Amino acid sequence: MNILYAASETVPFAKTGGLGDVSNSLPKALAKLGNTVRVVLPAYRQAFQSGQPITDLHTEIAVPVNDRVVKGNLLESRIPNSDVQVILIQNDHYFDRAGLYNENEQDYGDNCERFVFFSRAVLELIDAMQWEIDVLHTNDWQTGLVPAYLKIFYRDKPLYSKIATLHTIHNLAYQGIFWHWDMPLTGIDWKYFTFDKMEFHGKLNMLKTGVVFADGISTVSPRYAQEIQTSEYGCAMESVLQYRKDSLRGILNGICTEAWNPGTDPFIAAPFTTEDVFEKKPICKAALQKEMGLDENPETPLLGVVGRLASQKGIDLILETAPDWIRNHNVQYCFLGSGDSYIENQLAQLQAEFPRNVAVRLTFSNELAHKIEAGSDMFLMPSRYEPCGLNQMYSQLYGTIPIVHETGGLADTVVDTNEATIADGTASGFSFVLESAHELNLTLWRALHCFCDRPGIWRQIMLTCMKLDWSWTRSARQYLDFYEELARAASEPQS
Repeated sequence: MNILYAASETVPFAKTGGLGDVSNSLPKALAKLGNTVRVVLPAYRQAFQSGQPITDLHTEIAVPVNDRVVKGNLLESRIPNSDVQVILIQNDHYFDRAGLYNENEQDYGDNCERFVFFSRAVLELIDAMQWEIDVLHTNDWQTGLVPAYLKIFYRDKPLYSKIATLHTIHNLAYQGIFWHWDMPLTGIDWKYFTFDKMEFHGKLNMLKTGVVFADGISTVSPRYAQEIQTSEYGCAMESVLQYRKDSLRGILNGICTEAWNPGTDPFIAAPFTTEDVFEKKPICKAALQKEMGLDENPETPLLGVVGRLASQKGIDLILETAPDWIRNHNVQYCFLGSGDSYIENQLAQLQAEFPRNVAVRLTFSNELAHKIEAGSDMFLMPSRYEPCGLNQMYSQLYGTIPIVHETGGLADTVVDTNEATIADGTASGFSFVLESAHELNLTLWRALHCFCDRPGIWRQIMLTCMKLDWSWTRSARQYLDFYEELARAASEPQS
């Protein structure tokens, strides 16, 4: 298939979150399955600072924005170690900035206009390059206008008539909502500014536009696809998603098993496989305890936490429960990440009170993240909601047992440990349903009881986790099935 993948960020050119990783890994996996995949993204300042070779194609496109025509220049590169072509759309007025979407924690005031330009440029790019495209895959609010532009302005043109669209929601909480007077920037007639199309409580909603106009919709895990159709997780868009439920599919993200492989990991003290994990993983634990200033004791349970330090991630639940586990059971905690200043201060206080049991690094380090995944006994991830989550999958491959709130992708990847799942060999972590510190405490008790008193069962769970397949190849095949279904429907004569 010929696939055009449009995203606002792609590693290594630009990244603020998980979308950047997905936009690198999924196109590579699709290409390995024999498809022609191209990625298009803005030519941010960050892209030029990435160190990747970028070539000027000396091709210009004219992009309608409101009542003006704005020029864009086309640049070319490749996703490293792949055949995936990357086209960067250059307009320095919009994209030559310190940040991708904001600066000093303030969103750019012209974000609507910037991504109106980019979304329309994606369609103009197809004509400029004379590409035959089967599927146009768009992502999040930044490209939500693309499916609408295709159907409203381009569908009758031969090059565009058979293109199917898939729009992926990575996190429904970010919708690209702008005041209604930004509608003229899109160039789309006001007749589309209605409750069933682009309007959202009197405002323009770019994510909703993608959901309404795309042929297919996906989210990054099956459970999250169900959850966002409810009032609890729907972010006020549940009725729209319920209406389109027959076109909505949850496909679990994969992880990069080249970067996250305990057998070849260059960052950890003793790489290991299922053959020698019980000899080598304790070496990683001792090295982590030493580096983080924790008491070096192989018997002390060590719990790792890596990620954004925010209430959404359930860090407040960990803070509420940790002191008792430290005082009464000598449990150790290792935190890596940054986020809300209040939570950062609370963690700093916890470390000051228990310096031999709590290590906190208020930053992000890829190297240290690998060491925590390899050296911890358990990984805490009690997120209030989690569209997919990656760290629980990293942890499993490293034999580090995840303890999670049963939501979103966490529910899809972690099989709770109980007597039935122990017996059938499917147990791959510990989970709780009700979101509370009390439930987290009960789940920690179950996990620590197994760790301390049932070592044979604990080892069984470790091996089960390490053998799980979270590769992007698995996910890419599911996307490909969905693409083919959408492409068949797009090629049928329209009634």
